[in-house]
Amino acid sequence: MNQTAIKYAREIEALFAKYPEEHRQSAVMPLLHLVHQDNSFISKHAINDIAEIVGISTTEVASVVGFYTLYHDHPEGKYRFQICTDLSCALQGADEFLRALCAALEIDPGGTTKDGLITVEEVMCLAACDKGPLFQVQGKDGISYHERQTVESAMQTVQELREQEKHE
Repeated sequence: MNQTAIKYAREIEALFAKYPEEHRQSAVMPLLHLVHQDNSFISKHAINDIAEIVGISTTEVASVVGFYTLYHDHPEGKYRFQICTDLSCALQGADEFLRALCAALEIDPGGTTKDGLITVEEVMCLAACDKGPLFQVQGKDGISYHERQTVESAMQTVQELREQEKHE
């Protein structure tokens, strides 16, 4: 039995109860979510373990991790600011917003702040095309959406997260 199977034995049993035996691969996303929620990323080892648990290839599991912006395969900031820059948001200033926010945080897009708290990523489509610029924050408490943003309002969110971290 692999480490992931041992660590999450109860959760895996509950997940498998939801799917017919011949469709265990359907548990891939819930298993990825479980591991990601616990570790803030999904390691290569966990990808291998999940593939073994559900009976598919590691490439298939890794492709799910690579496709969805909610899964990450390496550790970064404790909070991920994902800024939508698809066409609709770009027309509302998302590209400029991304550059200006990164400049204010003294990082490049895809980078992490010096304190290790914030990673800023460029993503496609957060399903709020009329509310750009916008970003979602992924963190230990789930996901929050921030619409019609300015650099100032985004930096207020950063400051709130920094204050929250001081008190934990």
